[in-house]
Amino acid sequence: MDFNGKVAVVTGGGNGIGRATCLGFARLGAKVVVVDRDADGAAAVAAEIGRGNAIACTADVTRAADVEAYVKAALDAFGAIDCFHNNAGIEGRVAPTAEHAEADFDAVIGVNVKGVFLGLRHVLPVMIRQGHGSVVNTASIAGLVGTPGMPAYVASKHAVIGLTKVAAGEVGPLGIRVNAVCPGPIDTRMIHEIERQVSPNNPEGVEERYSAGIPLRRYGTAEEVANVVLFLCSDLAANVTGAQYVVDGGRTAAPAGVSQGRVT
Repeated sequence: MDFNGKVAVVTGGGNGIGRATCLGFARLGAKVVVVDRDADGAAAVAAEIGRGNAIACTADVTRAADVEAYVKAALDAFGAIDCFHNNAGIEGRVAPTAEHAEADFDAVIGVNVKGVFLGLRHVLPVMIRQGHGSVVNTASIAGLVGTPGMPAYVASKHAVIGLTKVAAGEVGPLGIRVNAVCPGPIDTRMIHEIERQVSPNNPEGVEERYSAGIPLRRYGTAEEVANVVLFLCSDLAANVTGAQYVVDGGRTAAPAGVSQGRVT
């Protein structure tokens, strides 16, 4: 996986999976555009990569003007967008559908669906002009199965997979690949916030319960997801498009209750 001479744009790049992907691209030679609504987080990651090899852009991915601005910044700084990790997302509130607040639903759909759409809408024309490019949208195993108490998040991640398939079919003939990565529970701020919402008095117990339902018996790491994103953006995945790569320690492959090789 060699990204020398390539330019990568990563939304939600200031922390978690996005940060790990930014650092991975830089380690493999790419110039990186770190996009995040957290200006300090984006700046810190760009500084970690180093001047001349990265820039930071503050953006609200739900605003078309902000998306246009980070695309322009990437082109002004580095002249191309070869790889795009369309990653920014939020978890929202944990509440059953019958009690879910409309404002909370709108906020999650705004970032996780509209933000991904706007990223595609404004990055794909650049890649079409170039005649090449690779996009990886961050979906989730919540885009494959239901998660009680998270109707907005689940709906949004199903939508990301749909957007991925549509775009892949549209731009594949033009030399552009579009895939999705579907993380399970990953050891980042997001899962720990969900734990706190599920059980404010015992979030550690939630982690134990969630981990017990994963065949590998642990949360994944941001770097493990980033490695799959890097693969999908690389020439090693030249024949892969419209796919959903699951990174979940086996969570969706085996039912909860499988323990030590026996169904309990």
